[in-house]
Amino acid sequence: MINDNIIEKVTDFKYLRYHISEYKSDLGDKLQTYNKIKGAIRRHFGKQMNKETKLRIHNITAKAVLKFGTEAWVLEKREEQRLKAAQMKFLRHLLGITKLDKEKNQCIRQKTGA
Repeated sequence: MINDNIIEKVTDFKYLRYHISEYKSDLGDKLQTYNKIKGAIRRHFGKQMNKETKLRIHNITAKAVLKFGTEAWVLEKREEQRLKAAQMKFLRHLLGITKLDKEKNQCIRQKTGA
């Protein structure tokens, strides 16, 4: 109740194009947008820009997309793994490392300062 007005309780709603739910996160939508931004960074800035600058653009734009509205999230273990995998995919590409190189995630994060 706010100022003698009864507030309706709902289990889910859309806010600024994002679906906020008591029961599920909109992680799939956010990861899709995140991957589009990562692809744009790779396509448009490719080899013309140094790694530090690409990483800064990633931190400013792509990470912001993932973090918006996450205050209400309750992540399951699988969702947390999906987030980490998406980040590692970008960082590996940034450094030019493939999974066949058998480089540990911890080393990659250390190299990029992530």
